[in-house]
Amino acid sequence: MHVRRIVDLSVPLSASTQIYPGDPVPRIEPAATIEADGFNLLSLRLGSQTGTHVDAPYHFRADGARIDEMDLSLFAGEGAVIDVTGLAPRARITWESIAPAAGRLGPGVIALLHTGWPDRYGTPAYFDHPFLDADACRRMLGLGVRTFLLDFPNIDETPDAAHPGEGFPAHRLIAAAGGVIGENLRGFEQIDFTPFVSCLPLRLAGADGAPVRAVAMDLAPPAR
Repeated sequence: MHVRRIVDLSVPLSASTQIYPGDPVPRIEPAATIEADGFNLLSLRLGSQTGTHVDAPYHFRADGARIDEMDLSLFAGEGAVIDVTGLAPRARITWESIAPAAGRLGPGVIALLHTGWPDRYGTPAYFDHPFLDADACRRMLGLGVRTFLLDFPNIDETPDAAHPGEGFPAHRLIAAAGGVIGENLRGFEQIDFTPFVSCLPLRLAGADGAPVRAVAMDLAPPAR
């Protein structure tokens, strides 16, 4: 087996990385430089869910598994890109949108919800994203899906002054099932092959989530 191609699915992590409203502002600055110290070293201060990241069940359940306790097989496997592009701001991603891809979903398959919303990354409109309807989430869980990766910042509606939200039902359903949510991914439109997806998190002890370097790999069988 060898890798024919790798698609980077991650946003750059820097002091200017767009964050969820209210999350810690990332601070990334030199702690040492070649000129002053003979080597380069960065000082990092960021939230557990800064940039491209995954949520553990502990994010929404006090008794849920923490990121360092989770089965690593949840973070790597065959991916299925579900094209739901063209939706309006704050539209529900309903089961009718998911159903055409249902035959590709099942235990061990990583679902990639492709909305095209990274085009709005870095602007306030990024948080007016579509979101997964609770019924669609239940049906996907019923098919055996336990890992949901998104090219938008929140699997549920992001509340603001005009939109109170619904209490994060998809987060709660997936956490109750012991599943994983990955947010702030990009590049799904570049996946024109059946991908092997990796979104392995940092091993942050006791954490609710962690940043990842997510990739989609086009794997080829070994030459005979």
